Parts: sequence; structure tokens; C-alpha cells
Amino acid sequence: MKKGASLFNVTSVALGLAFLYLPILILVIYSFNDSRMVTVWGGWSTRWYAILFRDQPFIDAAWITLRVGAMSATIATVTGTLAAIVLVRAGRFRGRMAFSAMVYAPLVMPEIIIGLSLLLFFIALGVDRGFWTITLAHVTLTMCFVAVVVQSRLVTFDRSIEEAALDLGCRPFKAFFLITLPIIAPAVISGWMLAFTLSLDDLVIASFTTGPGANTLPMRIYSQVRLGVTPEINAACTLMLTVVAVGVVIASIFTRRAEVERERAERLAAQG
Repeated sequence: MKKGASLFNVTSVALGLAFLYLPILILVIYSFNDSRMVTVWGGWSTRWYAILFRDQPFIDAAWITLRVGAMSATIATVTGTLAAIVLVRAGRFRGRMAFSAMVYAPLVMPEIIIGLSLLLFFIALGVDRGFWTITLAHVTLTMCFVAVVVQSRLVTFDRSIEEAALDLGCRPFKAFFLITLPIIAPAVISGWMLAFTLSLDDLVIASFTTGPGANTLPMRIYSQVRLGVTPEINAACTLMLTVVAVGVVIASIFTRRAEVERERAERLAAQG
């Protein structure tokens, strides 16, 4: 007989969700606090958002963060997708294990090690640190996550559809863009969103690879928090949460539509 959720299970889930999301909810609520004191409620107000949007260093940091996130996520998506294709379709080749280890090493490597090694690498090359060094560092960090997501989709991909197109004279390059890429698009988009979110959140690696005039938003927030938490910081964190949440919702809608289109195309193909 099917039983409903027990009181213990419901309570456990409720406590777990409260532990995860209650601090975030408190942060969002206190970003609308009119008082200068973070822990003293002074009524609802949006004054800290107005102050934040007049803070030019904050706007510059937010703009750099968004540019770095978009650029690094795009490069990481291309390179991560290519790495996943090689790992799934290239079969056995000499150096496969070493290649796989190098692709996935950033997953388990401490960020401080990645940041320090990249710092020494850029110094050895004589590269001026700034926007592009942070971007390349974030590509190194996020590419492996994209490869994992895309590889999981490619493993379950029915290659007979692609092989049918090749048998009908379609070139491999064209078959990839017309058949394979649309089918794995949800995984590619999810990988891009994951890479973008990780880039927005990164503080350690950006601290090592940044240069003058290229401070990201997490670095600016951290430097202000060291002097004390202010309602302005709560407002900045709330805006970051909003950007990420909106991006996740848009990606989910796009992914769902792509899945529906794919299922419809497969049904039509099965019907002949």
C-alpha cells in the first residue's frame, strides 16, 4: 500500500531547506532595511539599492564580473564540449588516460593551487594581469564542469540518427551542427550556465590573476566585508542572486523547450 510522507521525513526536509535558504532569505530582507545598522530593523526601504547604483567602483566591478563570466563561460563551453566529444567518440588512443586526467583535474584541485600556478605562469610569460588573465583562469576552472555535463549527454546519445544522415551524404561537420548539436543543446546550455555561475562566484582564483583596475564584484564585496557588513553589501548580494536566478529560469525554459522539440522530432521520425 502506498504511504504518504512521514512526519519525520517532512520535518527533515523542512529543516534541511531552512538551513540552506533561511540565511539567504534574511540577507534579501535586510537588503531592504532602512537602518544603517545591519541587525536593527528600521522599516522597508530601497535606499541602499539607490546608493549602490550611484557607486561607480561597484558598477565597474559588476560590469567586469559579467563580462568575465560571459566570455569565460563561452570559451569553456566550446573547449569543454570538444573535450567531451573526444572522450566519448575517439575510442582508445595513446594518452587517453592522461588527457582525461588533465581535463578533470580542476574538479578536485584546490582553487588556491590553480590560482597560484596560473599567477606564476603569467609572470613567467610576462603577461600583464587584468581582464584576460582572469578570463583564461576561469576557463581553466570551469571547462571541466562543462565537459562532465556534455559527456553525460553524449554517452546516452543515439548515434544511429547521425549515422543515417552520414549515409545519406551529409558531411560530418554539417551533421554535427544540424543533428548532434541541437540534440545535446540542453546539456551545452546547462554547462554554459554552470560555468557562468562559477565564474560569478569565484574569489580565490580571481584574486591571484587580477591586475590593476580589474577587480571583480566578489573581490570588492570581500574587501568591504573585512571592514564590516553594511546594508549596501546585502543589496549587492541580492542583485547577484537575482541575476543568477533569472539566468537559471531562462536556461530551464530554453532547455525544456529544446527537450520537447527533440521528443517531437523523434516521434515524427519513428512514425516515418
